[in-house]
Amino acid sequence: MDSLIREKILTSLAPMDIEVPLSSMDDSAVIEGIAFSTDSYTVRPIFFHGGDIGKLAVSGTINDVSMMGARPIALSSGVVLEEGFEVSDLERIFRSMGETASAAGVGIVTGDLKVVEKGGLDKILINTSGIGFEDPELENNHVKANGNGKRSKWLRDSNVADGDVIIISGYVGDHGVAVMSSREGYGFESSVSSDVAPLNGMMHRALASGGLVAAKDPTRGGVANALNEWNEKSGIGIVVEEDQIPVREGVRSACELLGIDPLQIGNEGKAIIAVVPEYAEDVLRALRSTEEGKNASIVGVARKDIKYVVLKTEVGGERILERPVGDPVPRIC
Repeated sequence: MDSLIREKILTSLAPMDIEVPLSSMDDSAVIEGIAFSTDSYTVRPIFFHGGDIGKLAVSGTINDVSMMGARPIALSSGVVLEEGFEVSDLERIFRSMGETASAAGVGIVTGDLKVVEKGGLDKILINTSGIGFEDPELENNHVKANGNGKRSKWLRDSNVADGDVIIISGYVGDHGVAVMSSREGYGFESSVSSDVAPLNGMMHRALASGGLVAAKDPTRGGVANALNEWNEKSGIGIVVEEDQIPVREGVRSACELLGIDPLQIGNEGKAIIAVVPEYAEDVLRALRSTEEGKNASIVGVARKDIKYVVLKTEVGGERILERPVGDPVPRIC
């Protein structure tokens, strides 16, 4: 997917000289102080333990805008339905979208609805786009994080530098395992629920503590993919401690059963944050003061003396934490 986008799509689009351009492949673009992001959702099943495609679509786009250090203010919603889709299910999905957006304080202000012929689509596809302005705390955060001004004030993937502390806001792998279990009937629903949630409130609290330089929601490809994006774009090595990364026992059991790595599974209500060391404990306390970040943990550090993302294992060894070659759990977002 990464190669397809870079080699076949971006090369066909004229570049724009804006604050955060498309070519950087960050979670959002930024143009004239406005963060702008879009995403399409095709999760199967559309209702799963802990959420549904509507909550997923709203939360995912709010989070993409928030990860740049912006305050999301409005969303669009484009929905494509397969002929014969149950109206009661559509009502349920839109109620979920409305409740999620309202709880996050973000309005759904425009949209579109299309219907295609039977068999032309697997039930429903939702696209959401979002815009946001600079979070009121972003400028103060930037001063604390980088008084010399060399790093962008926006929380870009390329901002990570030597010594930055890596924080994860909570348990990883919940969403992927919950969706997969709902789909296949593995029975992990009793112990694992999707983490899908909007994170704009949590990110605002973290920014108020100061010192954030980068943030990312580890969706497709999970923690492994997100850390490797930072590694590639910032040119800095990252070392993380396996025993500090929160993983629920139910997620761990499911992954062992299926032979997949919980660090490569998508999440929809978690953030990975890079912070300058002197503010790491302040940010950790701020995250833990929120419902979404109550299980936050410091998991690693950026280091200029290594080239890769390195995982220090629970048994005392080390291994390179590579990006997933494919999608270990498809159709979860």
